[in-house]
Amino acid sequence: MPILLFLIDTSASMNQRTDLGTSYLDIAKGAVELFLKLRARDPASRGDRYMLVTYDEPPYCIKAGWKENHATFMSELKNLQASGLTTLGQALRSSFDLLNLNRLISGIDNYGQGRNPFFLEPSILITITDGNKLTSTSGVQEELHLPLNSPLPGSELTKEPFRWDQRLFALVLRLPGLASTEPEQIGSVPTDESAITQMCEVTGGRSYCVRTQRMLNQCLESLVQKVQSGVVINFEKTGPDPLPIGEDGLMDSSRPSNSFAAQPWHSCHKLIYVRPNSKTGVPVGHWPIPESFWPDQNLPSLPPRTSHPVVRFSCIDCEPMVIDKLPFDKYELEPSPLTQYILERKSPHTCWQVFVTSSGKYNELGYPFGYLKASTTLTCVNLFVMPYNYPVLLPLLDDLFKVHKLKPNLKWRQAFDSYLKTLPPYYLLPLKKALRMMGAPNLISDNLDCGLSYSVISYLKKLSQQTKLESERILASVGKKPPQEIGIKVKNHSGGGVSLTHNKNFRKLLKEIIGDTAPRLTELNTKEFAGFQVGLLNKDLKPQAYRNAYDIPRRDLLDQLTRMRSNLLKTHKFIVGQDEDSLHSVPVAQMGNYQEYLKTLASPLREIDPDQPKRLHTFGNPFKQDKKGMMIDEADEFVAGPQNKVKRPGELNSPLSSKRRRSMSLLLRKPQTPPTVLLSLTMFMRRRWKMVKSHLMASCQNLLHESL
Repeated sequence: MPILLFLIDTSASMNQRTDLGTSYLDIAKGAVELFLKLRARDPASRGDRYMLVTYDEPPYCIKAGWKENHATFMSELKNLQASGLTTLGQALRSSFDLLNLNRLISGIDNYGQGRNPFFLEPSILITITDGNKLTSTSGVQEELHLPLNSPLPGSELTKEPFRWDQRLFALVLRLPGLASTEPEQIGSVPTDESAITQMCEVTGGRSYCVRTQRMLNQCLESLVQKVQSGVVINFEKTGPDPLPIGEDGLMDSSRPSNSFAAQPWHSCHKLIYVRPNSKTGVPVGHWPIPESFWPDQNLPSLPPRTSHPVVRFSCIDCEPMVIDKLPFDKYELEPSPLTQYILERKSPHTCWQVFVTSSGKYNELGYPFGYLKASTTLTCVNLFVMPYNYPVLLPLLDDLFKVHKLKPNLKWRQAFDSYLKTLPPYYLLPLKKALRMMGAPNLISDNLDCGLSYSVISYLKKLSQQTKLESERILASVGKKPPQEIGIKVKNHSGGGVSLTHNKNFRKLLKEIIGDTAPRLTELNTKEFAGFQVGLLNKDLKPQAYRNAYDIPRRDLLDQLTRMRSNLLKTHKFIVGQDEDSLHSVPVAQMGNYQEYLKTLASPLREIDPDQPKRLHTFGNPFKQDKKGMMIDEADEFVAGPQNKVKRPGELNSPLSSKRRRSMSLLLRKPQTPPTVLLSLTMFMRRRWKMVKSHLMASCQNLLHESL
């Protein structure tokens, strides 16, 4: 996940106009927006994180940090104003501290345990400035100085304020104020000659001298291509130069090797690309780059390391070594004079071993941990990182699998134990994992020693806890504005700050107020006015018309008096200091800021009883709730279950016509009879019917006898 930090120059000199009619600050804002559009073309930009830092005093210089989203970043970018000093050194230090905020917590630097290229946070710092003199409260500075005092704990563990996965690029705006009649030159953009150029080169970046808008667009397209995942390494040659290769591809010993003349490829400060895994999107590696010291249990503290490791390469041609199933790491080198020289030799079957000075215990130069080798197609140069002192380990492992068949004898174990004594302790864990992958898990004991003393380990844990507290404090201060000075400010256009009693305008004002007592002005005690100073015009201080009458322009006195009278006499509630007209006067930049308006609104009232089910109708009894999910029509009629297919209204056999009836009044509707009453009524009707039947039978028999 690349981190893109934009450091925008907000000094007062950024207000100067160009031939396009816009200020340097406007051009800087447009450059950031154009960069985001160009970067959005790459599908990998979805995981980018954007940060914004200015030249303000820390911690108020951080406008968007780790927790702010993209909308906050764009809002803060649009609201930037140029009014301050060119404190480039302090701004760079704040930017690096912001990037290093979580590194000790996550343990990404792995102090004292080797450098892991595959464990990184690739960061690109893009600063946009006008390249003028560096100014501070102490005066004008000719050179760029980064403050040494950092509030971040653990900063003493690294000599430089940056890390090997952080690069600085500078866009120095040199656009003229008048349109140039000379034809525009098309080609590569040159580097700038300001103080920031050297700082860019130290971190592995570069500066651009921007003179036209076309050059600015060209630089932005180049910067988009620079967003790569990788770390910067110093490659330095050790030993004599290699023998030159003749036209036939063989070594030519008759030609001088020119070993004493310094060549550009002898020392290169370039990037190695750390490609992420295609499936997981995270880089995967096995072996670290060794430290420049031997870790010992007796070390009371860790020596400070350099940001970029110094890797020395020997120009003696060797054969590349590799065995089956042994993992190794492969990194591609950024194009440089070193890669160009290796490719021109056209020897893809040989390699140059690489070392780290003082990494071994018994050897000053150290043992090789990998090699540089040109690709088979001669298109790039790769750095292969292998186990430490791999020329000794690989033959041992080859004999273990092919000769001993994973059943080593005593001689092999003695050779393997002597190899482990030359191995830095932090290599034991990755070597144990590699042997487990190869099928030999029991060669190294489980009692692994990291090589650090108890005091160093406890100190690193303490630094991690302190860094967590400091990061919370810094993140809480992001977005806050610096406190404004509280006091009486009198605008003076004539000169610097002088005492009120010695100012001519103040004397005239007192003369008009005092009148006849004006001669006593010279007898005023200056100590009474010692705390009152005539302040210069401060553009950052907004006029406070309702607190300081001197902030009211003369032409607005009557209007201001009318507003004050309306606010005093009217009973409706307006914001103090605003009437109906000024209530709707909002700057254009704040018209779409609906989120800030929502923050001022009161929270809505909750429901009376949110657990009760909602009423589905308001007919009939308003307090009756539908608990069975029955459907209700407009006439307050209940139809249970799903409706059947509706027929025409004229059909008598339609189920809708049999179920839907016109609602009767409650007074005309027959009361419902309980089941017990119905049962007793049925029994009564049966007995009554038997009595009537027997009576009718007796009557019929009497009539029959009488007729006979």
